[in-house]
Amino acid sequence: MAAKQGERARRRLSTEERREQLLAVGARLFSESPYDDVWIERVAEIAGVSRGLLYHYFPTKRDFFAAVVERESARMLRMTEAVPGVPVREQLAAGLDTFLEYVEAHAHGFRAFHRADAAGDQAVRKVYQRSLAAQERQILAALTADPEFGAALGARPDIELAVRGWLAFTTAVCLEWLRGSELSREQVRDLCARALLGAIAP
Repeated sequence: MAAKQGERARRRLSTEERREQLLAVGARLFSESPYDDVWIERVAEIAGVSRGLLYHYFPTKRDFFAAVVERESARMLRMTEAVPGVPVREQLAAGLDTFLEYVEAHAHGFRAFHRADAAGDQAVRKVYQRSLAAQERQILAALTADPEFGAALGARPDIELAVRGWLAFTTAVCLEWLRGSELSREQVRDLCARALLGAIAP
């Protein structure tokens, strides 16, 4: 019986499971240290795999960090996806609640994602910037489709800049919150919601 349990415990991970494990380790390490201070050997050691296997999945450290950033970007886009037909005001509080729950539960990944902008590697920064642009487009599409805001936004040349600024504001608020702010999740949610509604008010 013990032998069978041991065999199950040592079950080989699938390709996707192993990749996810490595990215999770990378998210933690990149969130705790600058890019240059994270060693690929340390990632392999924590994951319990050989360095060669890690390089099989990710040929270079840059490829690995870019994959971490893309993983977290995809998560955040799913968290903030708009619900067609539901007014923005109704979605905003619920969407921010879901997003902040993600930020709290995946603090390492959130920090790692936003460290990408400070990385010296231009290719990695481009991955990060593409991800932010996708978030911006998602928000603008939801606003444009909303009866309350859509008509007025067409005459607002500043709306893209306002949304971009709001994303930067929300990021800064969340990073400070994760450092130990005394604000509750509800207070952070309301702060971010008021900031967006104030920026886009007709």
